[in-house]
Amino acid sequence: MHLLTNDMSSSFIPTIGLVLGPLKFDTLLDSVKWDEKGLAVAIAQNVDTGAILMQGFINREALATTISSKKATFYSRSRTTLWTKGETSMNFINVYDIFLDCDRDSIIYLGKPDGPTCHTGSETCYYTSVLNFLNQSQAEENNLAMTTLYSLESRVTQRKEELLVPQNGKPSWTRRLLLDDKLLCSKIRYLDFILEILKISVHGCVKVEEVLQVLRLRFSQSGVEEKKSRKAQG
Repeated sequence: MHLLTNDMSSSFIPTIGLVLGPLKFDTLLDSVKWDEKGLAVAIAQNVDTGAILMQGFINREALATTISSKKATFYSRSRTTLWTKGETSMNFINVYDIFLDCDRDSIIYLGKPDGPTCHTGSETCYYTSVLNFLNQSQAEENNLAMTTLYSLESRVTQRKEELLVPQNGKPSWTRRLLLDDKLLCSKIRYLDFILEILKISVHGCVKVEEVLQVLRLRFSQSGVEEKKSRKAQG
């Protein structure tokens, strides 16, 4: 097992600057609860979308290298060597911060990927929904695990792709906006929606997660259906 000794860890100090001295740097590495093989789990998460990109194993040197290079680095158990995500594909994960969990036996690399993370070409390695798999004969391809706002973006993108398909009956509000550039431009003011929600949240009227929960519930019904349900309740 290729582990990082105290002498080796000290060699990283010039690269990461004078913020961490050798003693403090080693104390940080020592505080991680490495398993009997000297490893811990590391999860890479997109700093902007919140998407879980991938999971791997790290040792002391991998963590030290990540801190030094700001590139997500892991330890390959099969090849018994360090590897930096993107060293072959050039799709690096640029690390902005690193978090230890409360037990200090798992780590999050919070960063921004340069491109697809998964070797399949998918944005993340997590694209198979267990619930969809159980409810369908075949799991949907590239069904990414996304946070609420990015799920909403994905649904709007899907609606745009459906514009080429003829539709009977009254079009949804999203479809009307996508088909009418003038109408869409008149709604640009709603780009301030997120900022206003944050202001309201800080004021204590409503929590952002409550708004997101309502949005996620809306995924299962159209705008027309939602309006009908409100009229029925009122």
